[in-house]
Amino acid sequence: MMVELGKYAGTVLGAYGVTIALLLGLVWMTLRQGAKMRRRLEEQERRMGRNG
Repeated sequence: MMVELGKYAGTVLGAYGVTIALLLGLVWMTLRQGAKMRRRLEEQERRMGRNG
């Protein structure tokens, strides 16, 4: 089933494309930041384990 977008098809599809790209970028940034924080936490825990 294809929705008829008429003369605004380019604008609507472009908006969908930009939205999807932004959401994917946010997900990627969140995952990257989470991995970075996890590494920092593990390093801190190793240091704390050595120092008692």
